[in-house]
Amino acid sequence: MKENKPKHQQSLEIPKVILFTARLFEKISPELATQFAMKLFTTPIRYKIPKREFEMDRNSQQELLEIPAIQKKVMLYQYGTGDKKVLLVHGWSGRGTQLVKIADEFLKMGYQVFSFDAPAHGKAPGKTSNMTEFIAAILEIEKQYGPFEYAVGHSLGGMSVMNAIKQKLNVQKAIIIGSGDIVTDIISDFILKLGLKPEIGVRMKSKFEKKFGETMDSYSSYIAAKTVTIPVLVIHDEIDDDVPVKAAFHIREHLKNGDLMITNGLGHRKILGDSKVIRRIVQFIS
Repeated sequence: MKENKPKHQQSLEIPKVILFTARLFEKISPELATQFAMKLFTTPIRYKIPKREFEMDRNSQQELLEIPAIQKKVMLYQYGTGDKKVLLVHGWSGRGTQLVKIADEFLKMGYQVFSFDAPAHGKAPGKTSNMTEFIAAILEIEKQYGPFEYAVGHSLGGMSVMNAIKQKLNVQKAIIIGSGDIVTDIISDFILKLGLKPEIGVRMKSKFEKKFGETMDSYSSYIAAKTVTIPVLVIHDEIDDDVPVKAAFHIREHLKNGDLMITNGLGHRKILGDSKVIRRIVQFIS
């Protein structure tokens, strides 16, 4: 008997026209299919701001901030006026206001919240982005507006926070939610969802490594975790259809001072607004 998937997983569906195009390119030429997959992999989708984020959007000071290391701009949000500061980092195709429920809780505790739209996300200019740009933005924001007591990252934002700490982001504690882990696995899963052969993923990874001059897997969260000594809370949902829960266990396994919260029934995005998750974050930083 086929099991029905819960409707609240909120997995991002790839439009049928994109799936058709990817497979057509693969039939014509593996090189064409690889280039197409690379373009899709680095092009986020901009979604409209939902009503629940309107208040944070309205009440934030916003400015386009130049990130010299990547020669791109991000939209910076300053929310609240507290003396203590926290940095929130959204995931792929997310926005700086996406972690609003967590931001509001920090405001109640007297924190000023900083977040940003990464390049090509939200209100930030550009069409493409990648994790190295998220990390560069985090480090530049810390340089100009830090220090931050805590950093919270969702999905790719969690991976970026871990890698930023590896690159000397100075925070007392970190919280990562629904974070990816091994970059090769992320690429393989992406290629699988496109319905392409695994060899396209291998070609894609090779091209990225040639472009950036370093191995993609050096950005894997579990590798960053080995160098992180501060307390890190890893939160993940059992039915996360975008990032498998095994990523959370693997990251926790390599942390020197890690804690783990596994939820059930929240998927990849609803987890950000769950009251039990927010209580656990407050408990962790208290």
